[in-house]
Amino acid sequence: MAPIHVLHGQPTPEELATVLAVVSARAAATQAAAGAARAGAGPATPWNDRARRLRTTPKPGPDVWRTSGWAR
Repeated sequence: MAPIHVLHGQPTPEELATVLAVVSARAAATQAAAGAARAGAGPATPWNDRARRLRTTPKPGPDVWRTSGWAR
């Protein structure tokens, strides 16, 4: 992180610590979002959606074996 310079006023140590905490948290959140975007974390497709594993089992009927592997 680049050094921070106080240009106007005389902040107390508590005020300065508060500002630095907010700026640090904001920078960390931005960096985490950029890392997630680089990792390809996008919307789930039917093939990699974890909720797909929780679906109900197919009901008995004709040709159920064909539709059991379809994405929902």
